Amino acid sequence: MALTCIQHCQRCTSLLRSRSVGIITLQYSTDAQHWPAALWNSFIVPVLPSVLQRSPNPSQTRERWNLGVRSYCESHAKVQPSQMKHRNTDELPGTDMVSYQNPLSHQLIDGGMLLKEWQTALDLDDAPGHSALEEISHEEAVRMDIPAALPPVSISLKDYVNESETLGKLVQLGVQLWKLEQRPNVSSMLLRLDFQTDVTPRLVFLKQLGVEDSRLGYLISHNPFILTESLENLQARVAYLRSKKFSAESVASMVSRAPYLLNFSVKRMDNRLEFYQQQLGLSAQKTRDVVARLPRLLCGSLEPVKENLKICKLEMGFRENELQHIVTVIPKVLTANKRKLTQIFDYIHNTMNIPHGLIVKFPQVLNAKYLRIKERHLFLQYLDRAQYDPAKPNYICLDKLVSLPDEAYCTEVASATLKDFELFQKTM
Repeated sequence: MALTCIQHCQRCTSLLRSRSVGIITLQYSTDAQHWPAALWNSFIVPVLPSVLQRSPNPSQTRERWNLGVRSYCESHAKVQPSQMKHRNTDELPGTDMVSYQNPLSHQLIDGGMLLKEWQTALDLDDAPGHSALEEISHEEAVRMDIPAALPPVSISLKDYVNESETLGKLVQLGVQLWKLEQRPNVSSMLLRLDFQTDVTPRLVFLKQLGVEDSRLGYLISHNPFILTESLENLQARVAYLRSKKFSAESVASMVSRAPYLLNFSVKRMDNRLEFYQQQLGLSAQKTRDVVARLPRLLCGSLEPVKENLKICKLEMGFRENELQHIVTVIPKVLTANKRKLTQIFDYIHNTMNIPHGLIVKFPQVLNAKYLRIKERHLFLQYLDRAQYDPAKPNYICLDKLVSLPDEAYCTEVASATLKDFELFQKTM
C-alpha cells in the first residue's frame, strides 16, 4: 500500500509541473504507525491527459472528464472495509483518522495556477457565448459603456462641427465653411488645428491690429491659411507696413479688405510698392493712398496691371499725367477687366462724344456698368437732353449720370418720371 501511494505521488508531481492535467482532491485515512498524517491525509491524483483532449461537443468533454475521474477513483482510492463503517464517526478504532482539508488543495504545487482559475480556463470553451441578437434588459443597457462614435467620413465639414471645437468656434465667428470645403486640402487642415493653440493666438493678433469682429469671419472665409502663418511672420509684415508710414487704421482696413495681404513676405510687398511708384510716377504719399484704397494691389498678379496701363496709354490715348489722376481717384482702373474697360471707354468717347479731358475730370464713369451708361444715355437722347458739354445750356454732369439711383436720376437729370424710364427700358 505504501509503495503504491509513493508511486502515485511521484507521478502526480511530475504531471502537475507540466500544467497539462486536471486535478481532484481525495481524503483518506491510514494507519498512524506507518504514515504521517500531514503527508497522506490529502493528496492530488492526476487524471489522464487524454481525458482533457478538446471535443467539439461540450457535453462529450464533460462526460469524458467525469468518466476518467470516476474510473481512477474506483481503482486507486478504495478504503479498507474495517474503516468503511467508521468513515462518518469522529473516532476510529485502531487508527488516528483525521478529517483534514488541505489549505493548499485549491492550488497547484510549486507556484502553479489556482484550481479555480484552472477550472475556469477548462470551461471557457464550454461557456455559452452571447448573441448579437440577444435581448437585454433596460438596466443592462443603461450600464453599458458605449464609446462615442467617430464622425462619419464625409466631404462636408458640417458633419464634423459638433465633434470639432475648432469648427464650432469658427462657425460662431461667421466663417462660411461651405466655401472652405470646396477648396482642396482646406478641410483636412482645419480639422487638424487646435483652437486654443493655433486659432486663438491669431484671432487675438488680428483683434489687437484693429480688425473688427464682424470682419473676422469674412477674412478667414477667404483666407483660412492665415491660421497657419507664424505669429513672427505676421508681426514682421505689419511692422513693415508701419515703417512705410501706413497708419494703424490703414493697416487694419487693408488687412480686413485684402485677406491675403499678411500671407505675403516683406520682400514681395516692398517690390510691389516700388513697382507702382515707378510705373505711375507717383510720390510716396500718393502711392500709399492708392494702395490703402485698393490693398489687393499688393496681393494680385502684376500682369493685369501692366496690361491695363498699356491700354490706357496706347489704345485710349491718355497722357501720363491724366493717367496719374485717373488712378489716384479710381484705383480699380488698374485691375479692371480689360474687355469691360475698353467697351466703356469706346461707348463714352466715340458714341457719346465725350473728350478725354471730361473723362479725366469724372474718371468714375470708367468704373460704372456699361448697361447703365447705355440705358440712361439713350433715355436722355430720347428726351432730347443728351448734352454733356459744360459750356452749353442744359449740361448733364457725367458723375450724376452714372452715380445716382434711378428715381433721383429721373427727377434731377432727365426731368421725367420713374415710370417713363421703366417703360423706355422695356422697349430696348
